[in-house]
Amino acid sequence: MSAALTGVVSPNSEVCSGLGFLETTRTVDPSRLLSKEKGFLRSERFKNAGRKHKCYSNFGELGFLGSRKLDVVTRVVASSSGNLAISSEQLVYDVVLKQAALVKEQMRSREDMEVKPDIVLPGSLTVLNEAYDRCGEVCAEYAKTFYLGTLLMTPERRKAIWAIYVWCRRTDELVDGPNASHITPKALDRWESRLEDLFNGRPFDMLDAALSDTVAKFPVDIQPFKDMIDGMRMDLKKSRYENFDELYLYCYYVAGTVGLMSVPIMGIDGESLAPTESVYNAALALGIANQLTNILRDVGEDARRGRVYLPQDELAKAGLSDDDIFAMKVTDKWRAFMKKQIKRARTFFDQAEEGVTQLTSASRWPVWASLLLYRQILDEIEANDYNNFTKRAYVSKPKKIVALPLAYAKSLVPPSSRKLGSN
Repeated sequence: MSAALTGVVSPNSEVCSGLGFLETTRTVDPSRLLSKEKGFLRSERFKNAGRKHKCYSNFGELGFLGSRKLDVVTRVVASSSGNLAISSEQLVYDVVLKQAALVKEQMRSREDMEVKPDIVLPGSLTVLNEAYDRCGEVCAEYAKTFYLGTLLMTPERRKAIWAIYVWCRRTDELVDGPNASHITPKALDRWESRLEDLFNGRPFDMLDAALSDTVAKFPVDIQPFKDMIDGMRMDLKKSRYENFDELYLYCYYVAGTVGLMSVPIMGIDGESLAPTESVYNAALALGIANQLTNILRDVGEDARRGRVYLPQDELAKAGLSDDDIFAMKVTDKWRAFMKKQIKRARTFFDQAEEGVTQLTSASRWPVWASLLLYRQILDEIEANDYNNFTKRAYVSKPKKIVALPLAYAKSLVPPSSRKLGSN
């Protein structure tokens, strides 16, 4: 389970130059960008089998993502050394507050929350448009349903979402792609350094240029991007999670971060009375729900890779262990355990729903569609009698078709006249 683009170490890979883990200073030469990214797109035309959690799936299949409600309380937990530490939820909530404050500051600094005038990066506007077009092609190829939903957004928002999607995909494939075995912590350090460069207006290649332009226009903070890279670092060294607090932090890193990246782009409806941070928390909740769903869907697939993304303490409490998972047999104990895990995932989906209503009208439909479709995966696990060892739960095409008009109907509901989270 991980996240971002491949070939970053292999010197023979076209993608290697596209990722640009090089020591050179980045200036954007239009001809270089065009030639490099055409190579990237050729390299992208594959589907990576066996991948599960993929942070970017929260865009493609799900759209808008997230973590807990506004009423997060500071909770302390005992560390392995016996000291008290702040819980993962509180650590994540601090990031939420920072992002919300950034949005509020920009809203005060100008009359509307649309976008700043175009900032011309080194190169030309033609190259920048080409960069966004490339991002759109990748989104259309790997996230067809969500791509169609983005076409309902304003052109600026649509292009920005494409740029973020592509960065997340490239990040995910660093540790989940064909060349993942070559990825080292140092390679991730170089990827993070490159991220800082593009946030400072120094993109390395065409796809970086699209994201650099996006973060210059919208109030997007760098922290969620860095946190996603931390999730990739975690995936390199960790294959077990002792409790849900640990698993929650992992889910935030690889999926919830996308919610914090995307809300500034999708926008909050002008009629919404919800506090900004509560909308971000709802987005975060959707990301956590999506990731938990991925984990429950792919138990068998992960087990075959020697990984268990389930809380060890909860397995033990249910009378189960890793050996039971590797045996891949559905028992009454397993069914009881899975029922509790599915219930938790649905709780996060419930927390996310009201937040979707607070988004701008053009953004609500694709997000609702993503939420409804991904939530149905949990229903399919139940329909398979909790056999997520040898049967893959998926939503059939007819069910997807039925869900789209329902999502559209929900998207027409305006923001609540009451504050989010009030009774």
